[in-house]
Amino acid sequence: MDEEFRKTIDLDAVLRGKMGAKAKWVPRFLVNWLKKTIHEDEVNRFLWESRDKVGVDWLEECVRYLDMTLNIEGMENLPPADDGRLYTLVSNHPLGGADGVALGAIIGRHFNGNFRYLVNDLLLNLPGLAPVSIGINKTGGQSRSFPAMVEAGFQSKNHMLMFPAGLCSRKIDGKIADLPWKKTFISKSVEYQRDVIPIHFSGQNSDKFYNIANICKKLNLKFNVAMLFLVDEMYKNVHKTFRVAIGKPIPWQTFDKSHTPTEWAQIVREGVYKL
Repeated sequence: MDEEFRKTIDLDAVLRGKMGAKAKWVPRFLVNWLKKTIHEDEVNRFLWESRDKVGVDWLEECVRYLDMTLNIEGMENLPPADDGRLYTLVSNHPLGGADGVALGAIIGRHFNGNFRYLVNDLLLNLPGLAPVSIGINKTGGQSRSFPAMVEAGFQSKNHMLMFPAGLCSRKIDGKIADLPWKKTFISKSVEYQRDVIPIHFSGQNSDKFYNIANICKKLNLKFNVAMLFLVDEMYKNVHKTFRVAIGKPIPWQTFDKSHTPTEWAQIVREGVYKL
């Protein structure tokens, strides 16, 4: 590595930040296994080599790095960037990493960088991603400020890109699909009069990933262990082709009192899977 090389992702530092003094009790072999699983060296190399890029430029660099081929359908459904309105863009979340990067690159370029993700706060460790992200820590103390952070996002002059399932897709009864979508994007889009643009992203992770996720669910583990394997899954999806289908904007007035916000969220989810 270069003499000037600086580690961006430092698992030892993350463990200390999350666990404090207890971090020293984590077995070294486990830490080393985790470093290999999250591809710490490879990711740090990429982050170092792309350190001069941020936001949309960085996201597009990620797409190139992962050698993703994106077959986009429905670009004409994205409203003009200069129409003076703000939108909520929602998508299924099959991959948990590469799909978010790809959609950020597509949406960000179309809207001239004028968008924000709601992401797990751990992703704020990525300097290129941080400028277009609102970090949410749903498991720590910051979870209490989750509503305020969402509110700030919708009050801003940015389009919002969201994955309403909150987690990447799971395999249930042999079928890979999102968990039920949360209602936040419905209630906030109505409150701030933002039309909703549905997006479907193709793709899937490995059987190993889904097996781990299902085992964790059966064991009722509070910590999302499967999340640790998402970087590894991203590297397994290198050189692949993905279909991205963008649907027509749904007017916010559609989400009336005939259904609850939770019911409307599932109706939009069903529509996404028909794209």
